[in-house]
Amino acid sequence: MPIPNFFIVGAPKAGTDLLYYELDQHPEIYMSPLKEPCFYSSEIRRENFDAQIREQMSQAEEATRQYISGPMQQKRFGGVVSRREDYERLFAGVHQEKAIGEGSVCYLWSSTAPYAIARDNPKARIVIVLMDPAERAFHQYLKSISDGTVGHAFRRHLDLAMACDQQKLGIFHPFLDFGNYTAQLRRYRECFPAAQIHLSLYEETQADRTAWLERIFTFLGVDCSYRPGPIEVPSTPHVPRFAGLSRTLRLRQLKALAKQVLPKTMLEAARKKRAPREHVLPTLPPEDRARLVSYYREDILRLQDLIDRDLSAWLR
Repeated sequence: MPIPNFFIVGAPKAGTDLLYYELDQHPEIYMSPLKEPCFYSSEIRRENFDAQIREQMSQAEEATRQYISGPMQQKRFGGVVSRREDYERLFAGVHQEKAIGEGSVCYLWSSTAPYAIARDNPKARIVIVLMDPAERAFHQYLKSISDGTVGHAFRRHLDLAMACDQQKLGIFHPFLDFGNYTAQLRRYRECFPAAQIHLSLYEETQADRTAWLERIFTFLGVDCSYRPGPIEVPSTPHVPRFAGLSRTLRLRQLKALAKQVLPKTMLEAARKKRAPREHVLPTLPPEDRARLVSYYREDILRLQDLIDRDLSAWLR
């Protein structure tokens, strides 16, 4: 049974979802039909989550098993896979592709994943994208707002994350720890030679996407002249920009109430009449950014020395 020979390991919300779909288009690349199987991260298991989330985890695990037991013709985003036979089925569709990959952004944070990956495939190639940790945290929060899993202001979110029990996984942990990159990167450098690790900063992925993708394709040993078509990433947050997020949150509460009391035909008619509008994401408030920069400062300075790149923009 084929196994992956490369992994997109993170960081969360650093553009790796878009990369997954771009790689999936390449004729010489096979991507797991399930994004985020989390197989090699033994921390991401139901018993390690907050009790309030475990029931949801159980339901999600059952849905994932049903998906894996089927034809898997449609891509699926998210689903923890803990059994090896289920994980191997994700790659049963491999034919003659040169590069076989999966993407689980928890692998960068995980203290177990790099060693487990190296044990199964010491020649695996590792793709890492690091984003300004303050902006990364805010983007994750916006995704939670978009999903409806969070309904409070970002400052409140930070308060709760900094005070939460870090023994259990949930909305507030490892929300901040995801951005402590230095120890995470060191673990991969312990497990894999430098030639097998492709490290990028998020800013590089945006400056010249075509050139950056060429480097990724070359790193994976596939045709670097391939150009992916347009992609709409399903996980992109959709949060209308207002003076603050409070109005957004109130509107979401009203929409939830409307779904409960209004007929579906009326809701559908209202949706069709609503004029399309471009979604522009809110920006990180300066006061909250300053708080996060202070939180991450020492780790950013250590990371800067480790990778020998100028990260001064992350400290402003």
